[in-house]
Amino acid sequence: MDTDRKLIDPERVAAAVDGLGDRAVIDEWARRFSVVADPSRLALLVCIHYGREISVTDLAAATGMTDTAVSQALRLLRAHGLVTPQRTGRVVRYRLADATVHELIHRVRPHPEQTVTTGAPPRAGGSATRTPEQTVADAEDR
Repeated sequence: MDTDRKLIDPERVAAAVDGLGDRAVIDEWARRFSVVADPSRLALLVCIHYGREISVTDLAAATGMTDTAVSQALRLLRAHGLVTPQRTGRVVRYRLADATVHELIHRVRPHPEQTVTTGAPPRAGGSATRTPEQTVADAEDR
């Protein structure tokens, strides 16, 4: 902690430093978040979350991406420890790597059966809280 500075709340600074912990952990999560920041890769993670173990072809169908684009994105997601493959014969299915990734994706996109508070600004004539029926209707309108 930089003791040359005049601190307003030293206890809060100490708590913040303790919470920050090991910078290597912060750096690793920053790398993981940079991978997830791409909308296509985030869409794949959401699909894997809800599809459980799902193949490249099925992910391509769900996202509207090509099989090649899905495979390339999955290689990157796998390299960053976000997904793991499971081979059954010739078919490789992907799943989320761990409970932390599962929880992160669940917070990004809660189960469709639940009312979703998006945190996004409301659409014209709507609100930020969407029922499953509204979410489906919005998707059909696109």
